[in-house]
Amino acid sequence: MNTDAGKKFIGLSSFEMLAMFRRGLFYAYLTIYLRHYLGLSVTATTLFATLPMVVNILSQNFIWGRISDHFQIRRSLIITGEALAALGTLGLWYIHRLPANPIAAGYIIIAGLTAVELFWSMSNISWSALISDLYLEEERSTVQGRLTSMGGLGRIGGIWMGALLYDGLGRHYAGWGFYSGPLFFLAAGIMLISVLPLFLLPEGGAFSPNTGALNSPAIPVQPENDGRHTYLIFLIGMMLINFGRNSIAIVFPQYLSSSVGLALDSRTLGFILNTQSIAVVCFGWMVGLLCRKLGRERALMLGTLAAICALLILWLETSLPAIYLASFLRGLADAVIMASAYETASVYIPAAMRARRFAWFNATFFLSWGLPGTLIIGPLVDLLITKGLSEPDAYRFSFGTAAGMTFMGLMIQGLLFFGKESAVARGDGRGGD
Repeated sequence: MNTDAGKKFIGLSSFEMLAMFRRGLFYAYLTIYLRHYLGLSVTATTLFATLPMVVNILSQNFIWGRISDHFQIRRSLIITGEALAALGTLGLWYIHRLPANPIAAGYIIIAGLTAVELFWSMSNISWSALISDLYLEEERSTVQGRLTSMGGLGRIGGIWMGALLYDGLGRHYAGWGFYSGPLFFLAAGIMLISVLPLFLLPEGGAFSPNTGALNSPAIPVQPENDGRHTYLIFLIGMMLINFGRNSIAIVFPQYLSSSVGLALDSRTLGFILNTQSIAVVCFGWMVGLLCRKLGRERALMLGTLAAICALLILWLETSLPAIYLASFLRGLADAVIMASAYETASVYIPAAMRARRFAWFNATFFLSWGLPGTLIIGPLVDLLITKGLSEPDAYRFSFGTAAGMTFMGLMIQGLLFFGKESAVARGDGRGGD
């Protein structure tokens, strides 16, 4: 690795590690705080992922993606977005302490995170475009896999720290870390620190601001509609895959910590969640090789199969060893799907439209953390509980539903892939649409 390449990867990986540390620290336990401390329903707890992600995607598509492509700026938007989000997070802690009603405090957190997401969306879309700006097509799955792996290391540290702070090292009550502020303060501090490695990176942009020429001559200039129809079918498949496998992200910690179910404490919960992170770290470094050996589409389908197996295990098994295995398979799926899907998407996207078209791809991922939980999984769990099913069984039934949704996405990607292979075999020229 030459000096310039090493400098780029250090900057990108350091930011990714810190960003994932912050997410593991904050979001892994926020769902428990909203459900078991502030008393929101299962469906209501999913809103902290759904509403912010809707704002995130709308902002990516209609504001920041257009600005990023028009001015061909990436790094500046990431730095600005993270800094403003840090300030918003500090304000949110203070405001959510004001009402006496805990339910009202929960909805203030949801509304506040929705507002803060306007700034995070500035960072998210520019990050996606920047990686494609800096690396060639054949490098992207390897780089994305390694960044996912480095992010997994950060998430391990964040989840471990969050487990300690959630109840104040066991010296306070469950939820203390949020109500008293340490988790808010540390998350905001990490956001500010995470922008420092970005100064090692160039501004980015597909075109030179001085000449208007492509910065990377190896990237062909594509017409706007090149590959658009195939890309849209690909996105539908990715929406179902991501919606299925990530729809349980909010309810899974609730299932593990429910007092009428497994009743696991925050530290054991952290071990289970970090099993997923360990798998991400291990397989993130291998996914580039996997994509080269199998092809990115086959690697994507293999990762999706791992996600389906994990969900089926959670549906059918309740023992801790089975849950650890499922968590590991979810991490394997995360690493493989993220890298292979990103590389596949980047092939369909014209260089001049990276930010806007990546906003479409990001929508399938970012919305998956909340929207299917709010519209499908949360209401399903609440309905089954009201119908007399035990809370743990209601959660487990939702995991089976998520497996079915993921399988539908796998079928679409399989049809798309084998359809392209058939077209290439016939020599009709449509295989690369």
